[in-house]
Amino acid sequence: MSAVIEERRGRIALLRLNNPPVNGLGWPVREGLDAAVARLGGDPEVDGIVLTGDGRMFCAGADIREFGTTPPEHVRRLTPILDDMEGLDKPVVAAIHGVAAGGGMELALGCHYRVCGPKTKLGLPEVTLGILPGAGGTQRMPRVAGVSKALELIVSGRLISEKEAYEAGIVDELVDGDVAAVIDAAVAAAERLAASDAPLPRSGQRTDKLQEAKDNPGLFDDFRKSMAKRARGMNAPYACVRCVEAATRLDLAEGLKFERAEFEQLVNAVEAQSMRHAFFAEREVAKIPDVPKDTPTRPVQKVGVVGCGTMGGGIAMVFANAGLPVTVVESEQAALDAGIEKIRKNYAATVSKGRLAQAAMDKRMGLITGTTDMAALADVDMVVEAVFEDMAVKKQLFARLDGICKPGAILATNTSTLDVNEIAAATQRPQDVIGTHFFSPANVMRLMENVRGEKTAADVIATVMDLSKTLGKVGVLVGVCHGFVGNRMLHQYLREAMFLVEEGALPQDVDRVLYDFGMPMGPFAMCDLAGNDVGWRVRQEQIKANGGKPSNGRYSGTVADKICDLGRFGQKTGKGWFAYADGRTPQPDPEVEAIIVETSKELGIERRSVSDEEILERCLYPLVNEGAKILDEGIALRASDIDAVWMHGYGFPRYRGGPMFWADKVGLKTIAAKLQAFEKAHGPWMAPSPLLLKLAEEGKGFGDV
Repeated sequence: MSAVIEERRGRIALLRLNNPPVNGLGWPVREGLDAAVARLGGDPEVDGIVLTGDGRMFCAGADIREFGTTPPEHVRRLTPILDDMEGLDKPVVAAIHGVAAGGGMELALGCHYRVCGPKTKLGLPEVTLGILPGAGGTQRMPRVAGVSKALELIVSGRLISEKEAYEAGIVDELVDGDVAAVIDAAVAAAERLAASDAPLPRSGQRTDKLQEAKDNPGLFDDFRKSMAKRARGMNAPYACVRCVEAATRLDLAEGLKFERAEFEQLVNAVEAQSMRHAFFAEREVAKIPDVPKDTPTRPVQKVGVVGCGTMGGGIAMVFANAGLPVTVVESEQAALDAGIEKIRKNYAATVSKGRLAQAAMDKRMGLITGTTDMAALADVDMVVEAVFEDMAVKKQLFARLDGICKPGAILATNTSTLDVNEIAAATQRPQDVIGTHFFSPANVMRLMENVRGEKTAADVIATVMDLSKTLGKVGVLVGVCHGFVGNRMLHQYLREAMFLVEEGALPQDVDRVLYDFGMPMGPFAMCDLAGNDVGWRVRQEQIKANGGKPSNGRYSGTVADKICDLGRFGQKTGKGWFAYADGRTPQPDPEVEAIIVETSKELGIERRSVSDEEILERCLYPLVNEGAKILDEGIALRASDIDAVWMHGYGFPRYRGGPMFWADKVGLKTIAAKLQAFEKAHGPWMAPSPLLLKLAEEGKGFGDV
């Protein structure tokens, strides 16, 4: 079957892109399109061309698997094909449905007229892959939509609705009908344009909407300032701005040359490689070798949540946001009322910012029912436990749920560290038990660590993995161990941060280095945000259980314990590792520095100067090393799954591809050698794992496992 299917509608040629499932612009499609445009342009029997996509969408863009490869010599890039198409003296009309994204949007912009159906998403998301629109998108979009709108769309990578596209002038005509109706309207538009004496509207020749930049000389500098925080550490967003700026001062031909040069600088850079890795990693997580795609799933139409604190309330919002009715159970009416009110306030804040309609808030609140009667969970399809992180409490609750919930109901625990197998053993149905570790705040964070127990049924795993997508989450399947993937690795990261402070660094030094690396905040600001008292209480229990002695090697939490003894629990108390005069912004505090210096002296540690390089290596190399152990133990299916966990649960910079991909780029030989040096200097906990050593010796990376 041809990659471009041709039909005739009278004197209008209809071209259908045929490259399922998304009609990606791989080289066979470009070859077919190029040949068709050349042939039809010279055909006296053809008055115009309608371009559409076969199947469920117009075109989702380039085939990113081709990046860095060389197509056959005779196959041209999309840019000159679009130039030829736009230069035809016959109208070319895009009949858009489903999705027109990336190269697909550029293809539509190269047409003379654009007709669009309902429920369509349009945009230029290339920046999310570390590149920029490389087939004229940065040059034609500002000419069609205006400079400000083009900057916002291209730099954010946001996909917009057909209505927003019409309002911006990106789409010329909306059709309220199916794909056939959109094509009929496009054929009619092509016939009108062919019969008209007016010049064809060519996007690349328009200049009217570029006037905005001339009227506002500071437009681009102001935009760069506004994007500085969200574009931190990245090159692609700034290259996008430079290209749009070039569109306001160069003609189309010169602008396309400028765009191409910027594209070439980006496409094979580590940033783009990392973001392509992230793109594929997010899709790989759904592939589970022993749970095939056709595994039956259980219906989840009604959900229960036990606990209406910060986490339980957030989880309830997640289900309500997805349109699922939720019954929330609390032990006491006062706690329930407070939890429901917190949910209401969270929604109201979103409404006040214009990100949610009041009617939508009312609908979501209407899906949440609060009760103190556990028996109300008798008919739910799934219940998520979000109570205190204590094994005895959770086992007692699951034994009770076992007697209340109907047969086949999924019993899920939101534990962040505890043994899911032990929790499951408290029931008579361990096959129905699974971990669903939401990350706080649950209604914001995209990660779900789905923890399979030894006896978790395949259909339960399939159901929860599918449900993750329904909830708008990235679901990653992991195995049972203390802390699973994310928190187990986090312990290594935080431990070394604490050690560095004892040895000579200050919290602000460590946080600055990790923030500059790309983390959303440093480890100490993160602890202050989460609440220092959580770890403090755990350490106190561990010390009691261990006869009054610390149980985790050299680090006893000495400095952390001292600041907690002073009631410095973090942002919620206005003081933690840092002071928070405005409640949010961390400021170095001399009181904490004095405690640190005093503690180092008590421990017999002579404080020294600690370099930024050592801070980065000491925090990140052990984190990677623990990831290698997790991979070797089979707790994670793939290194890329670990990357997905850390990008979506902990803010590891996407433009670095996650910790395991980043480690491959640093080089495992380098990391192994440094860990061996750290082992000699600091202790056996820094020894490189067997897998890391093996891969380093073989000259391989985690991507080869």
